[in-house]
Amino acid sequence: MNNTIKLDNSMSMNEITEALLKVVSDYDGKDFEGAFNIRQDGQCVAQVSSKNVKLKSKTDKPGLDIIVAPGTKGETVYIPACVTKAGVDDLVYNDFQIGENCDITIVAGCGVHSDGHEEARHNGIHRFFIGENAHVKYVEKHVGTGDGDGDRTIDPVTEITLEKNSVLEMDTTQLGGVSKATRNTTATAAEGARLIIRERLFTEKDQRAETFFQVDLNGEGSGADIVSRSVAKDNSYQNYVSTIAGNAPCSGHSECDAIIDGDAIVDASPRLLARNRDASLIHEAAIGKIAGEQILKLRTLGLTEEEAENKIIEGFLN
Repeated sequence: MNNTIKLDNSMSMNEITEALLKVVSDYDGKDFEGAFNIRQDGQCVAQVSSKNVKLKSKTDKPGLDIIVAPGTKGETVYIPACVTKAGVDDLVYNDFQIGENCDITIVAGCGVHSDGHEEARHNGIHRFFIGENAHVKYVEKHVGTGDGDGDRTIDPVTEITLEKNSVLEMDTTQLGGVSKATRNTTATAAEGARLIIRERLFTEKDQRAETFFQVDLNGEGSGADIVSRSVAKDNSYQNYVSTIAGNAPCSGHSECDAIIDGDAIVDASPRLLARNRDASLIHEAAIGKIAGEQILKLRTLGLTEEEAENKIIEGFLN
């Protein structure tokens, strides 16, 4: 695209960033269509605004103001971030101002790579202000790569304000390779607003992942539907805590399903707070191992035990 902005820091996108972008943002080697910002090792290497989506770099701290004009429909905004070496601790603040009656997709994948002994870390603090009757799909994929023994850490913070009759669909996936992750998501929903979250999480070896959801349903007719599916292998640890507070006539659902393989540990704590007599709230939680009959059935089709387990895990997380 001829309107790509190359920043004055003389950085260019390296091969590791390109490989990570293919995983977390479906990057095909060309500039993204529409508005985008590519972040590498704490610096912006390319930035584009579109007619309806303005990206403005903050002047007081690292990050962006993403301003979407009212009525914008059918556009995708890309804001991937990559850490490509040990010793980088990247912190970024992104604020999304979504106008009324919008219908857009935001892709905010993150990849962390390390071949060294020091920690490589990305922490994205994202605030969403979603206007009346707007619909946003927010997609984030997280992955860690590299052969170093330093931790690969991703700690996203998401703060969501949903105005009247707005909707946010949040699709968040941890693909693997992340040593430590702590996800903190808070949301408030006004009248008729809805929050839909689908989390998929994979941990292995000694990896550790914690997820915290706090949703306040403040408006009449507001709702939340939170579903987490996870697989914990080897000696990994997962902690899942979701709290839905019904402060008005509303509906809320929280579900956590986990598979344990090896000596992994999963703690699941779905919590409901009914503060209005017309708040309808439900939670479900299930933790177990892969059923032996499932493995046996796949092995009769010619798969090894390891291949059978991988197929079952892949299907469970999709």
